[in-house]
Amino acid sequence: MKSITINGSQRESVGKVSTKALRNAGKVPCVLYGGDNPLHFSAEELSFSKLVYTPNAHTVVIALEDGSTHNAILQDIQFHPVNDRILHIDFYRLFDDKEVTMNIPVNVVGTAPGIISGGVLRLNKRKLKVKALPANLPDTIEADVSELEIGNKLYVTALTNDNYKLLHADNTVVCQVRISRAAMKAAQDAAKEAKEGEA
Repeated sequence: MKSITINGSQRESVGKVSTKALRNAGKVPCVLYGGDNPLHFSAEELSFSKLVYTPNAHTVVIALEDGSTHNAILQDIQFHPVNDRILHIDFYRLFDDKEVTMNIPVNVVGTAPGIISGGVLRLNKRKLKVKALPANLPDTIEADVSELEIGNKLYVTALTNDNYKLLHADNTVVCQVRISRAAMKAAQDAAKEAKEGEA
C-alpha cells in the first residue's frame, strides 16, 4: 500500500490553551495510539490534504523532529462543524505482526455485458472493510464485472483473497447491473401498445 509522510513535532503540553494556540498557527493536534503510551504531536494542516481529501487509502509515516519515524494508519478525524477545518486526528501505530482494519476503495474492472445491453452499473459499496497484516493491505480491491448481465449482482464472496479478510456478510452486494429507466419505460410502452393492439 502507498504511504504518505507527515512531518510533525512532538507536543510537550496537551491542554486546551496549547491546542488552541496550535490551531491558530495552522497546525493540527494529533495523537498516535497503539504503543506503550499515546504519542502527542502536531503537524501543518496542509500536510494532511493528500491523506484526508482523497478516495484512496494510504498508510502514514509520521516523521518527528527528533528523527524518529512511526508507521501508522488514520483512525479518526474531527472536523470543525462550520468551516470544515481539521480539528484533531487520531492515528493507530502499525506493527508488522499485528493485523489492522482499514476501509479500502473498490475499483471496478471489465465491461459488463449487461451495460452493453442497456443496463446501468450501480456500485453499492465504494469501500470495503479489510483486516490484514500491514504488508498485505491492498491499495484497492478489484471488482471484475465482465460477467454481469442485467439483473446480476456481484457479491463480496467473489472478491475473497488469501492476503486479507473482508469484514462483510457473505450476502453483501458490491455492485449490480440494473435495467435503466429508459429501457424500463420502453418495455412498459411496448407492453401497453401490445395490450391496446389486442383490445
